[in-house]
Amino acid sequence: MEIGASVASFAVVVAFLTLTPGLDTALILRTSVVAGRRTAWGVVLGIQLGTLLWGVLTAAGLSALLAASQLAYDVLRWAGAAYLVWMGARMLLTRGTAAPEEAEGRQETRFRTGLRRGLVTNLLNPKVGAFYVAMLPQFIPDGAPHAAMGLLLAGVHVTEGLVWSTVLVGLATLMAGVLRTPRVRRVLDRVTGVVIVGFGLRLAIDR
Repeated sequence: MEIGASVASFAVVVAFLTLTPGLDTALILRTSVVAGRRTAWGVVLGIQLGTLLWGVLTAAGLSALLAASQLAYDVLRWAGAAYLVWMGARMLLTRGTAAPEEAEGRQETRFRTGLRRGLVTNLLNPKVGAFYVAMLPQFIPDGAPHAAMGLLLAGVHVTEGLVWSTVLVGLATLMAGVLRTPRVRRVLDRVTGVVIVGFGLRLAIDR
């Protein structure tokens, strides 16, 4: 398989993955409404930085440890599950009546807070690493440099993620006037909290 064909095929696969609603989508939409565009873009860039790191680690062969060691996978899985349940529980328990800047404390409005949340959420999800371990080698042609090709494919995934995230943040921003009423924000917090706790519990029991 030629490099161009490999990149195109991989782009199609990750496009479906990117467009499928999941944890990232819920987190980006909720942050856009509650904390504003700046923090939402922090979450977006944190998620994509995590994706890029997973791609680099896979190309370097380090994340193959997750496939080879049940203990390593379980440690990362339980850490990720605990983090997601904690984050979702905070959303479920918030009163949802404060101003957006104070919804989860003043730190919520800061770009670096969103960046950290997106990055940690992505890196503590071993399924992302498992996906790259399983999929990336199939799209690296014989004779192609693994590190460079892995970085290129991860870059394709990140680019698609940024494009889709731009759409999500834009839609949330357009509807912010309606969605930021206290009642709607309470509902959004509860729904997103349930989704995130659900992802955490599923990650905890998934073997």
